[in-house]
Amino acid sequence: MTVTIRHIAKNAGEEVTFGAWMTNKRSSGKIQFLQLRDGTGFIQGVVVKNEVSEEIWEACNSLTQESSLYVTGLVREDNRSKLGYELTISKIEIIHLAEEYPISKKEHGTDFLMDHRHLWLRTPRQQAIMTIRGEIIRAIQEYFTENGYTLVDPPILTPTSAEGTTSLFHTKYFEEDAYLSQSGQLYMEAAAMALGRVYSFGPTFRAEKSKTRRHLIEFWMIEPEMAFVEHEENLHIQEEFLTHVIQAVLKNCENELALLERDTSKLAKTVAPFPRITYDEAIKLLQEEGHEITWGEDFGAPHETALAEKYEKPLFITHYPTELKAFYMKPDPQRQDVVLCADLIAPEGYGEIIGGSQRIDDPVLIEERFKEHNLSMYAYKWYLDLRKYGSVPHSGFGLGLERTVAWVCGLDHVRETIPFPRLLNRLYP
Repeated sequence: MTVTIRHIAKNAGEEVTFGAWMTNKRSSGKIQFLQLRDGTGFIQGVVVKNEVSEEIWEACNSLTQESSLYVTGLVREDNRSKLGYELTISKIEIIHLAEEYPISKKEHGTDFLMDHRHLWLRTPRQQAIMTIRGEIIRAIQEYFTENGYTLVDPPILTPTSAEGTTSLFHTKYFEEDAYLSQSGQLYMEAAAMALGRVYSFGPTFRAEKSKTRRHLIEFWMIEPEMAFVEHEENLHIQEEFLTHVIQAVLKNCENELALLERDTSKLAKTVAPFPRITYDEAIKLLQEEGHEITWGEDFGAPHETALAEKYEKPLFITHYPTELKAFYMKPDPQRQDVVLCADLIAPEGYGEIIGGSQRIDDPVLIEERFKEHNLSMYAYKWYLDLRKYGSVPHSGFGLGLERTVAWVCGLDHVRETIPFPRLLNRLYP
C-alpha cells in the first residue's frame, strides 16, 4: 500500500516508509525537527539523537531545503499538528542534496516569484490553490457526467473567430490562415445537435493587451451546449452546476481553504437560486449611485463590483443590448433590442465568471447576423448548416476556470490560479 501524508491517519501506530522533500528544519540540541512534504501534504518528522545511529543523525543534519529522501518512521498522533500526526523518524535515505534554494521565508517580489514559478508551486499556499483547482475540475466533470452530458473536444486551431473579435493569435496552417481558439462554443453547438447535451473543457486564448488582475492570455474554459434548452432552463442549469461545484470544494478542501484563510461562510451561501436583475435594472441602479454610464454601454469591473455588493450570492444580469453581445445570441421575442443572455457575477468583486445565452436557431436570422458582423459566408457555412438540418432551440454557457478559482480561493490576482500563467509580458517559465 502506498503511504501518503494526506492519508497518514490510516497508518497511525505503524512504521512507514515514503518519499519526501524537506522544506525546513530546526534543531533543539539532541532533537531535529524536519518539515516534510510529499506532494499530498506536510508533516513534521522528529529525529531523536539517542534513538538513531550516528550515521542517520549526521545525514539528517546535512539535509538542505528541498533535499529529497526516503524516510522511515513511526506515525504518532499529535494534537498540536494541523494534520493531527507527526513522524518519529528512525531512518532516512538521501536521494539528492539540494543546492542553496532561491526561495526563502523572507518576502520576495512578484516578478521574482513568477520567474521561479516552477519552484514557487512547492509552497503550502500554492499547493493549496492547485489542490482546490483540481477539486473544482473534478466536481465540474462529476456534475456533467451525472447529468448525462458527453465530453467533446473542440479544435485548438480554428479558421475563424467564435465571437468575431480581433483579439486572436494568428498563425499559418500550411498555406492557410489559422487562429488559436478563443472559444469552443460553435463546435459544441454542432456536437449538441448530434449528442443532445455536451461540454468541452480546454485551453482558450485571447490576445488582449490587458494587465488587470482578472485577465490571462491563456486560460481554461468549460463550455456546455444543450439542445432543446431555452433561456430560463439555461439559467437554472447554471445555478445547479455552480452550487454543486462550490459545495464540493467546501466539503473536500477544508484544510486548503483554512490554510488560505478563506472566509468559507461567504462561499457557503452559493446555493441556488441566485438573484437576477436585467441590464435595464442594473443601469438604473448604477446611475442612482452616481456612476456615469448610459444604456448601451458595457459594464466594467467597477460596475460589476458595485452591483455584486448588493447581494451575498452570485448575481445574474440578464437581457443585455443586442449590440453589446455576440452575433449568435437570440433576441428576446418580446423585445428585439435585447438578447436572451446572462452574465453571472461572482460576489466580493471577482466579476463575471459565467457568460451564456440562448442561441439563434433561425437560419434566416443567423445569416443576417453574418452580414451585419461582416463574417465570411464561406467560413461559417458549416455553422449555418446547423440551422438548415433539424434546427432546435438550444442554449449554452462558458465558465472561466481561473476566475472561478480566484473567487473560491479569495485571491487578489488570477496569476496564482494556474500552474504556469501566461500574462501580457510573461511567457517564462
